[in-house]
Amino acid sequence: MDKVSAINLVKQTLESSFDKNNFIKLASNLFKKFDYSKAIHFRGYIKEAYKHHIKTYERIGTYTDQSGTKIDILIVYLKKTSTLDRARSAQRNFIASHLKDRNGKDAGLIAFVAPKKDEWRLSLVKMEYSLKKTEKGKTSIKEKLTSAKRSSFLVGINENSHTAQKQLLPILQNDTKLPTLTDFETAFSVEVVTKEFFEKYRQLFLEVKKVLDEELKKDEKIKKDFQEKNIDTVDFSKKLLGQIVFLYFLQKKGWFGVKRDDNWGTGPKSFLRRLYQKKNANYKNFFNDILEPLFYEALAIERTNNFYSRFNCKIPFLNGGLFDPINNYDWVHTDILLSNKLFSNKNRTKEGDLGNGILDIFDRYNFTVKEDEPLEKEVAVDPEMLGKVFENLLEVKDRKSKGTYYTPREIVHYMCQESLINYLVTETSLPKKDTQNLIHKGELSIEHDAAKNSGTKSYKYKLPESIRKNAKLIDEKLASIKVCDPAVGSGAFLIGMMNEVVKARNVLSTYIKSDKNRTPYYFKRRAIQNSLYGVDIDLGAVEIAKLRLWLSLIVDEEDIKLIKPLPNLDYKIMQGNSLIELLSPTLLQKTSDEKRNKLIDQLNETKKEYFNLFATSRKNKRREEINLLTQAIINYDRKIEKENLWKKNLGIRVQKK
Repeated sequence: MDKVSAINLVKQTLESSFDKNNFIKLASNLFKKFDYSKAIHFRGYIKEAYKHHIKTYERIGTYTDQSGTKIDILIVYLKKTSTLDRARSAQRNFIASHLKDRNGKDAGLIAFVAPKKDEWRLSLVKMEYSLKKTEKGKTSIKEKLTSAKRSSFLVGINENSHTAQKQLLPILQNDTKLPTLTDFETAFSVEVVTKEFFEKYRQLFLEVKKVLDEELKKDEKIKKDFQEKNIDTVDFSKKLLGQIVFLYFLQKKGWFGVKRDDNWGTGPKSFLRRLYQKKNANYKNFFNDILEPLFYEALAIERTNNFYSRFNCKIPFLNGGLFDPINNYDWVHTDILLSNKLFSNKNRTKEGDLGNGILDIFDRYNFTVKEDEPLEKEVAVDPEMLGKVFENLLEVKDRKSKGTYYTPREIVHYMCQESLINYLVTETSLPKKDTQNLIHKGELSIEHDAAKNSGTKSYKYKLPESIRKNAKLIDEKLASIKVCDPAVGSGAFLIGMMNEVVKARNVLSTYIKSDKNRTPYYFKRRAIQNSLYGVDIDLGAVEIAKLRLWLSLIVDEEDIKLIKPLPNLDYKIMQGNSLIELLSPTLLQKTSDEKRNKLIDQLNETKKEYFNLFATSRKNKRREEINLLTQAIINYDRKIEKENLWKKNLGIRVQKK
């Protein structure tokens, strides 16, 4: 297939509502040939464990490559639109069950389709089997399912197929070679996207810094304000890009540009582009007249019904330090006139696309707020990828700096799981093997064990009895865990630990009946408030870690009315070079000194209140109180230390006499 035809086929299929005929045409050209005789509609045949999520499914055909690897081509029709994003483990486990039951297939290319069909997911699910020798020891056979891994493109009428085009075209265009499973794994690789996105992001950062430096040279007022506020153009540029990319994640949820009387979620998913095109407001300078008011007024100040008259629409109040002006620069009276072409232009790129501005580049990519997981990867820009990009960007100061590209963080997942297993074994005294089962395979058991609880007699529990009987104890230990990263970087370890805690508590919900607040959003907010602490010497790293924690809260609620404003993380993730900077409950342990304990209690209560404040005046007041209490504790400790030293020296002198 020639390149133009291949691009048109991908666009027609992936940038539209799901169409079965288009999907079959795409699959036919990808696989070149597959066995249509294996097509079947599994009407009504859905296992009890998955009936809550899956309506029905059908097999279009089966493909076998030259090595004998078998791939099923499937369409899965979901019961709810929300299932597309939320019940990911259920979808993956359902496909794993199908492939295992159907003569041990190796993989599946699947279209997961929501009821309205406007959004759907094109996924590659690959099985992993353990191998077992036969009794004669001559051959190996597929034995027990260990896990299934899924990589996906989120597609549909609101999505861009830039990444899918780039990664699927080599298979579509190659008419001389039948594809292998490895070819499809490459096409669904998120690492390729990460490398490309980092390079694009790096170029944007350098261009923003260059334009900003030029603006400071021309305008003494801006230069003076930056010097007085100790603002570096490197940090300003990084924060600006971080703010814009954060909004790219959120606009996918339809939370921006909502009409006065409409529901949240109905806003255009290209809101920033619409602002640039002057569809919501006129302007002379996009940054000065549009972005600064959006950041520091619309998103940062609470308003009646969230209506923002400047843009004639609803804008959610988000709170959080991300939308505080860096070092409190005077954005109202200082006109920073960054060129509009910095944000969008018609410069032709080497890929042949028009435009290399910030919006031009970001518009090409799909953004997903779901964090990458060992068994679940979205071939899109996700917060973990953003963390890698920002972490690499920390060392980039000028055009000679290249940054460093880091390999996928599988090791972080391993560290987090092992740390959590050892913590639970120590705290609960439960068998390590059972605890490993919970952390490593808990998600595989949710639908199955829930069906068992509801009365399906043919099912046996997958998780050990010790876990089920002690679910409440384990849950309490997970809720009270303390995690501190002394070099937080992009927040990879903290986010990883939080996700493992949330997954484990979600699994335990199967066996805990009482609490109605057992949602991922509740688990995450509690973990961020009570469990996570981080410090880094680099201010940019601190901002990145905060950004990822905020994004993690946004992902799990569709109804913005159920979400509290973003928490203040100033005393959770801090800039500094010592763990003492955190002054967390784990680092300031109480002693027998009641006066000191009272100061610690006051500090912790004030920090707890500050976490949930959003009025600027109250935040400033509590911040001042926290700083005063912190200094009071430090001064008290110094005073006690001096008194103890004096007593010790006095004792030595007495002994000498």
